[in-house]
Amino acid sequence: MADPRVETVAKILVDYSVEVQPNQLVRLAGGPEGAPLILAVYQKVLERGAHPFLQVELEEAEELFYTYAKDAQLDYIPPFMKDMIEQIDANIGIWTDANTKRLTNADPAKQSRRAVARRPLSDRLLERAAKEELHWTGTLYPTQAFAQDAEMSLREFEDFVYSACLVDEPDPIKAWKKISKEQQRLVDWLKKARQIHVIGPDTDLKLEVTGRKWVNCDGHENFPDGEIFTGPIEESVNGHIRYTYPACHFGREVEDVRLQFKDGKVIKATAAKNEQFLLKMLETDEGARYVGEFAFGTNFGIQRFTKNTLFDEKIGGTIHLALGKGYLETGSKNKSAIHWDMVCDLRDGGEVRVDGTLFLKDGKILI
Repeated sequence: MADPRVETVAKILVDYSVEVQPNQLVRLAGGPEGAPLILAVYQKVLERGAHPFLQVELEEAEELFYTYAKDAQLDYIPPFMKDMIEQIDANIGIWTDANTKRLTNADPAKQSRRAVARRPLSDRLLERAAKEELHWTGTLYPTQAFAQDAEMSLREFEDFVYSACLVDEPDPIKAWKKISKEQQRLVDWLKKARQIHVIGPDTDLKLEVTGRKWVNCDGHENFPDGEIFTGPIEESVNGHIRYTYPACHFGREVEDVRLQFKDGKVIKATAAKNEQFLLKMLETDEGARYVGEFAFGTNFGIQRFTKNTLFDEKIGGTIHLALGKGYLETGSKNKSAIHWDMVCDLRDGGEVRVDGTLFLKDGKILI
């Protein structure tokens, strides 16, 4: 029997997240595991009078690619992919992993090189999105693999996901609009912020945000959502931070990440597990050692760690910083092939001061 919650998510994605209009070209991407949601979105796009363009990806192909691809193949991007980025009006990505560990043994140098090759595509997509020429969103379909990572049964994980999506609300889109309004209050308060000071376990970090724009993440570019973020001034990050949770990237878990910053740049990085992978990613390009994003997690409906960044960076009472690429709409100038979010939990003994004013303490926003 089809899960009615899937239909609700499809409606929110099409009517709220990317606001599909008649005659638009809408790209849908995901794997076979997510067929129920992909097909529900596909139908909704058709019902809205738009043109769905479906790309179904087999994750085994990605594993084969990193096993057999030579340098020329790692560097090659088909020219029509550039045309596609120019022509689509909306992009809906649905993450559907059947095996989240499939790339654990892939060569990080190959992964890094491929990310560099793909960078012009992602840069252009974000450029068009910043100008509001294109709407995009990313979401997740609950699979056994995601449930295992979260240490839940599939049924428990489905309940967790759909609860975070607010599908149980009488009018979910109205509920997301209410969250948008609440988060906008915080964004408005932070508009004039100059300096942010984060203090927590093994963490003392300062960064400047003068003149940078804060963005209200309210279910449009991620779903579910719940964060507010900006792009810090590139050379302003100083101090050290210890990330509470494993930093998950390219199928690997990097545990107990500790970073030391001087004038914006990571000058020392250690990890208890997969440290060599962390160091390799920092060598991707010049921007990989700088911070492209600083954010507050504001979704207090998400309170547990699942090893899935979509949810973990939204946990109410946490902050996260992304190494690498910044978003143009914040004013960030940091360019990189990577964008790697790492989460620091401040719910037990942490605080954030904004220009000296206590903004967050023990995970509670005070303003």
